[in-house]
Amino acid sequence: MSTNTELQLRRIAAMPRGISVLCHFHAAQADNALITDTEGRQYIDFSAGIAVLNTGHRHPRVVAAIEQQLARFTHTAFQVVAYESAIALAERLNALAPIAGPAKTALFTTGVEAVENAVKIARHATGRSALIAFNGAFHGRTLLGLSLTGKVEPYKAGFGSMVPEVYHLPFPSEALGVSVDDALAALARLFKVDVDPQRVAAILIEPVQGEGGFYPAPPALLESLRALCDTHGILLIADEVQTGFGRTGRLFAMQHHSVHADLICMAKSLGGGMPLAGVVGRAAVMDSPAPGGLGSTYAANPLSVAAAHAVLDIIEDEKLCARAQTLGDRLQARLKRLQAADAGIVEVRGLGSMVAMELRKAGTHAPDVERVNAILRAALSRGLLLLNCGLYGNVVRFLYPLTIDDALFDRALDILDDVIQGS
Repeated sequence: MSTNTELQLRRIAAMPRGISVLCHFHAAQADNALITDTEGRQYIDFSAGIAVLNTGHRHPRVVAAIEQQLARFTHTAFQVVAYESAIALAERLNALAPIAGPAKTALFTTGVEAVENAVKIARHATGRSALIAFNGAFHGRTLLGLSLTGKVEPYKAGFGSMVPEVYHLPFPSEALGVSVDDALAALARLFKVDVDPQRVAAILIEPVQGEGGFYPAPPALLESLRALCDTHGILLIADEVQTGFGRTGRLFAMQHHSVHADLICMAKSLGGGMPLAGVVGRAAVMDSPAPGGLGSTYAANPLSVAAAHAVLDIIEDEKLCARAQTLGDRLQARLKRLQAADAGIVEVRGLGSMVAMELRKAGTHAPDVERVNAILRAALSRGLLLLNCGLYGNVVRFLYPLTIDDALFDRALDILDDVIQGS
């Protein structure tokens, strides 16, 4: 088997530099919360494929479901020849999603595909074109996804003009000094200065910002947005691509709130490692586009759909929503003990197991990107894979599989404790 160095040289020669790779090692095997590289070293995975593996690497029930489907068929193009498993998955998601009244689901392949189709549906249903998103938001890397994303580096830089009629608001965060009133005042100014609310098709929001820094949306913000959307005939779209399927302690993060979105985007952990996405929403809104207006060649891929059924079963049977809360509480308790003696840790926050630690230089408001990078490097050298996030990259985020066993989780926390105190 090739060494990590050999594979890195081959990657650099064969693939464009725009596809950046965080780790110096290459996966050869992965099981639940452990990755084994090509040279036999093991790493505790606190990235979960960027929140794709809430049910862990190669969960036996996911593997079995894929194998069973593989023996039947792998592709027909659902739009040409449909199949029961996809219909049944839509029925399950309609029943589970926090949507007011009858719901319908359209299945796709990637998270940004879900976002783009949610926008298409919203524009068709309202007859409007303008869109509102938030600073720090991440909605994908296609041109519309980039336009909605509220971060320039590295996503937008050098790619030219973005899609028109996309506006951004400040996202409330105590750590960033932005209040709910600040965000709502900015929205009021936007309606006065830049866009007639009667031209706005949708407001898109992540119930917990992902790439932006793991900032939970305050309930007061979502309640105010819901009221404003109702007043002006605007649709509210919740991007649950990263927050969905147990990560925050609920199946959907919007279940932490008293208000409902009109449309919810989902992907990542829905497929348990297989590419699958979807939009679930109010039936009347979802039915707006005409036949042929929605779809994709690989949408509702049979193998991915089979995996998703297994994922939903696992989340229910193994009580992963409760597990997410338990693990998240343990992690936050450990981090807050460290915070008490560390002036650089300005905030520990999160819902369930969507937890983050924000670092700034002690005595200042300057983001401590250097220390975050040092923590990530030190953790990796000890066999713990972590990710950062935030507008300035000064937030450590934690995205372990919810199926991680207690002994391995405790080992990871001990490593984390050591590297933070040593940084």
